[in-house]
Amino acid sequence: FRSRDIAVETSRTFLVVSRFHRAIGVITIVASAIFLLCIMLLKVDERRRDVAALRLMGISARSIVRSVMVEAALVAVVGSAVGVALGWISAQLINWHYRGVYRTPLAFALVTPSIVLLAVALSLVLGLVAGLLASQRLVRVPPLELLTGRPMTSVER
Repeated sequence: FRSRDIAVETSRTFLVVSRFHRAIGVITIVASAIFLLCIMLLKVDERRRDVAALRLMGISARSIVRSVMVEAALVAVVGSAVGVALGWISAQLINWHYRGVYRTPLAFALVTPSIVLLAVALSLVLGLVAGLLASQRLVRVPPLELLTGRPMTSVER
């Protein structure tokens, strides 16, 4: 075999593997976004009485949405930092192990600045969207209904 033919075949294989990894990444991101939204909904729902009290004191729905968004952004930033650190440590351990197994200087796992930037950007965007959706759900409910935990009747309204 000529080296050019081997290179073409090898690059096709790596292209398929790369597409497969990208598909796994997209599925993971979608699943984590849904999980993040569920966590934010539960977290906001736990504070419904606090929000009801704030709304009854005259705090605007906009201020409540803004505070939930700030909290979601902070959670996304801290989560991103922990994720980047965990990814870097994992890549180092994977490279150390497989370099010893195969006796090669090749890198088996990489954490590049572009990957970190993409992960952090996705984390921030998905965190803010989850915070917005959760807070919008909370401020649409009348304050007395939030306080009592049951739907208001037409007479009570």
